[in-house]
Amino acid sequence: MPSRRGFLAAALAVAVPASGQGREDAWQRLRAGGLVVLMRHASTEPGLGDPKGFSLEDCATQRNLSGAGRDEARRVGERFRAERVPVAQVLTSPWCRCRETAMLAFGTAADWEPLASFFDFPEREAEYTVRVRKRIGSYSSRKLRGNVVMVTHNVNIAALTRHSVGTSEMVLVRPDGCCDLRPLERLKV
Repeated sequence: MPSRRGFLAAALAVAVPASGQGREDAWQRLRAGGLVVLMRHASTEPGLGDPKGFSLEDCATQRNLSGAGRDEARRVGERFRAERVPVAQVLTSPWCRCRETAMLAFGTAADWEPLASFFDFPEREAEYTVRVRKRIGSYSSRKLRGNVVMVTHNVNIAALTRHSVGTSEMVLVRPDGCCDLRPLERLKV
């Protein structure tokens, strides 16, 4: 039986290209607000997962953004500003690559544990996925001023939406105001 890492590496290799790449209707939806943007962190230094013995409190022990990844994150923020997309809140995984992506793109971010990667901790998948799904579902798209951005990892986004996404790629979802979400489209800047 293939390992979890092997399965996820294969899934990443065949990720479906973004359908909303630069599409005006995606930007119009975002300008209207009321959405949650699930964004994968920007490009990292080579590798899969994190080094053995990594610590969330020490970025030097993690796989971090590459120079190209920092540029990607900045481009996302520049595009959001150019498109006049209102951002009400930015939440991020406590992993340094996610936090740095959020800060470079949006200038602000609050860590939220359920956005943390469960790549090396599969026992956390169900709990984290349920908590994120409930939080997204609790937003009312009609009452939400702006959009909520959640910067996280591919495994988290795939568990929530069944979309395997590339670095800096986003899945736009509409909260149902109760307890779930509806994926609308993917977007890559």
